[in-house]
Amino acid sequence: MTSAAIGTASQAARDRREAARALLSHPLLTAAHAEDLALVRLHAPALRSMFKSTLDYHLVVESTFARLVKGPVSPDAPARPARRADNAAFTPMTYTLLSLLCAALLVPGAGDQILISALIDQVRSDGATIGVPIGDTLPERRALVTAIGQLIGWGVLTETDGTAGGWGERRDEALLTIHRAALPHLLARPLSGLGHADQLLAPHPDLADQPRRSLRRKLVENPLVRREELTDGERDVLSRERSELTRVLAENFGLALEVRAEGALAYDPAGDLTDVTFPGNGRIKQVALLLLGELVERRSPAAATWDEVDAALSELNARHATSWGDLLTEHPGSLRGDVVAVLGELGLARATPAGLLVHPAAARYRPLPRAAAPTRAVRRLERETP
Repeated sequence: MTSAAIGTASQAARDRREAARALLSHPLLTAAHAEDLALVRLHAPALRSMFKSTLDYHLVVESTFARLVKGPVSPDAPARPARRADNAAFTPMTYTLLSLLCAALLVPGAGDQILISALIDQVRSDGATIGVPIGDTLPERRALVTAIGQLIGWGVLTETDGTAGGWGERRDEALLTIHRAALPHLLARPLSGLGHADQLLAPHPDLADQPRRSLRRKLVENPLVRREELTDGERDVLSRERSELTRVLAENFGLALEVRAEGALAYDPAGDLTDVTFPGNGRIKQVALLLLGELVERRSPAAATWDEVDAALSELNARHATSWGDLLTEHPGSLRGDVVAVLGELGLARATPAGLLVHPAAARYRPLPRAAAPTRAVRRLERETP
């Protein structure tokens, strides 16, 4: 093979990897992600085959969208809720409104465009039919706008004239364009034949007999996995096929695998294939990072009682009062819960009735040792050394 052919093959492999990463980050790609969508369409056959053989995921690629249909996450995986613009998780009511909006958009005879007022009227009518009253207070309108914003973010709706936010604050009219082809693919599986919502999240019965695929899924969707949470088959794959697992994750998704006695971590050296950045911006994440450091310094990663956690938070709050303000006074009942929720999302800690179980991987966030200030003799020697 010539060097030009090798270069072309290497570029194609990089493009497929970038397309796969785009699908993991945004399982529904529409015109809102035009470049990524074009790359997925270009490599659609190879991507379909790779996702099926590697993760047992189904990829739908059409002219105007691509949808990666993932399997249900494992029960021990951290929750990944939909979030508002201020990063707060969706409430049950917001999820209800999102479902009603999708149903309203699928009403037979609906066109490709709809006024936001007509859409809201349909949602309120459908809600009343099933015993879910939806009023016209400002909080209720904002919740509706949040749900509509999620559909806009997915590319299912487009604000053609006006904005959803304008309707929420001032009831300003807006014209929305519906991406009708993608709408039926929002759900991972049809609802017909299901008797309960839990069935929608039930793992495929054949996946238990596919430890390679199930382990890859866990590492791709929840990068930090504990060894005790793996099945016997998954632990065997991790031990016997580490080299192959490392290759598959690197070639297909650009992930690096780190295996230790406590479990495994699949991390992204590029740092952009994640929905939760850590460390990151915001005081809660800063507190979470420093709390980990405190707990790791006080003891090897293990269970810290809630009294120890509260004492560490109090000390940190006093130590950083100038820059933080009094977080414990401002959020007396929620600071610990918010911090624990962040650490739980990352898999770095788990709340138990007795306290906080810190994963050994948290040791990577141990504060750097503080070096003693150089003595006068050392400083003089450094100046004299050529």
